[in-house]
Amino acid sequence: MDRSIHERIRVPAREGRAVPIPAGGQFRVVDVEGQQVGDLFAFSARDVGEYASAEHTRVGIARLFPRVGEAFLTNRRRPILTLLAEDSPGVNDMLMAACDPERYRLLGVTGWHASCEENLRRAMAGLGHPSVEVPQPINLFMDVPIGPDGALSFRAAGTRPGDSVTLRAEMDAIVVLSACPQDLNPVNGPGPTSLAIDLLD
Repeated sequence: MDRSIHERIRVPAREGRAVPIPAGGQFRVVDVEGQQVGDLFAFSARDVGEYASAEHTRVGIARLFPRVGEAFLTNRRRPILTLLAEDSPGVNDMLMAACDPERYRLLGVTGWHASCEENLRRAMAGLGHPSVEVPQPINLFMDVPIGPDGALSFRAAGTRPGDSVTLRAEMDAIVVLSACPQDLNPVNGPGPTSLAIDLLD
């Protein structure tokens, strides 16, 4: 049965938001306008040194990304989030690091550029955690095809307005979502737009 929305948290283009989710709590990440990648991070609320780990998840499920019903694992090999529903094209990534200032410098940017790393740090600092690891994110809606020779490429996200994924917290968690600011390759289509976190009853 589809749960109703208790609260919607808007994540503006190029920004990030953090929200505590209790164990058993469900939430939906929504691509509001379409073709927008969301870098999702999850930390244990009891110890932010424990966090959703792409490498541990891949080992645990023997896949590049969980299927519906499978869990994302922490760096201590414990479930932290379970993927409950995939209401999008189902193309996601757990190979690409969060964009950061150095990434944009290497792409030719001079001066400041918003990044998922800074969005994560700012959001966690706002909840009293000024120093955290920057894990490999769960890159929702990100399309990174792997060629037969192992080469990686970037394509525009195939999501349409309103596409979403629904997850459940398996422990008291802090979830951070960054509306990826990347505008120097095609992953966000014509340019970064907003996302939303729907907290579900």
